[in-house]
Amino acid sequence: MCLCGLSSLGLTLLKRSPDCTAKPKAQRRHAAHFSYHPDPAPTQYGPTQKMNLFQSVTSALDNTLAGDPTAVIFGEDVAFGGVFRCTVGLRDKYGKDRVFNTPLCEQGIVGFGIGAAVAGATAIAEIQFADYIYPAFDQIVNEAAKYRYRSGNMYDCGKLTIRSPWGCVGHGSIYHSQSPEAFFAHCPGIKIVVPRGPVQAKGLLLSCITDQNPCIFFEPKILYRAAVEQVPTEAYQIPLSQAEVLQEGSDLTLVAWGTQVHVLREVAAMAQEKLGVSCELIDLQTILPWDTETVCKSVVKTGRLLVSHEAPVTGGFAAEISSTVQEECFLNLEAPISRVCGYDTPFPHIFEPFYIPDKWKCFEAVKRMINY
Repeated sequence: MCLCGLSSLGLTLLKRSPDCTAKPKAQRRHAAHFSYHPDPAPTQYGPTQKMNLFQSVTSALDNTLAGDPTAVIFGEDVAFGGVFRCTVGLRDKYGKDRVFNTPLCEQGIVGFGIGAAVAGATAIAEIQFADYIYPAFDQIVNEAAKYRYRSGNMYDCGKLTIRSPWGCVGHGSIYHSQSPEAFFAHCPGIKIVVPRGPVQAKGLLLSCITDQNPCIFFEPKILYRAAVEQVPTEAYQIPLSQAEVLQEGSDLTLVAWGTQVHVLREVAAMAQEKLGVSCELIDLQTILPWDTETVCKSVVKTGRLLVSHEAPVTGGFAAEISSTVQEECFLNLEAPISRVCGYDTPFPHIFEPFYIPDKWKCFEAVKRMINY
């Protein structure tokens, strides 16, 4: 539940000079910790249009509502477009019975979505921030994920998709910066997806919506406006559980998802320029079930693996990847697997630049592995 009061917004009082005439200094907005490099425009899906990430999500939802009369979208504030504008214009276009607000109750939002999906509707729920998904944890883990299993496949809620803004944003602090994918990765029966940009966001979201399993779709909120690409206007799908090799290399494998893919893209360029090290960069895309084959095949070739994510290191999904690769590729490893992740602390506000696994931390890990 997002209670946007003074405390959650982190507002501070401006200290004025004694004569109360001095103007406060303008707040300086710091640059992002990565540079976004758009993917080439896809040619296989028809005409494209310039879209940022939130517009590509809107486009996917628009395609779904137009093509599936059972599809409904619901969540906190989605009727007017949502806090990130991902559903803007959809209620006016498709009606208040198909795009509608819910009470501020995440457990109720997901519970309603489960019931709608079981009844045959394509249910698309929005949790306003991933940080507030925890009240719905029981409904997701104990109900949605297990519905098919406990009924012996007589019933299922596979037509449920849960969208949620995810990850750091530069000023989100404790309650607007979290990356909770690892909590759900321990739960069989659901799929977890995180896109890196607008083209992937639309294709992967449409795949989640049509998939016959409940899916959680985490959207990197820092990319909503920062990421701009040429996105196909018609519906298309990108397969789930297939990682994508963005750059081939021979010396070291880099694995990430979401925003961190762009951090590691810069790390790969730095490693080549400063160290002469050739890095293979992989976007995992689907966290559960993840593409073990693509990652392990790369590590067999390079002999080294670095996994990076924003979530805390202990129990993060990098640990699962590391364990699997160690079991499958042990004799091929030339150095210990490296995890460069967030610290085991709550997500900070003013200390965010020190918390995030930026390119410098990742680059230092690359040097250690090469010199091992």
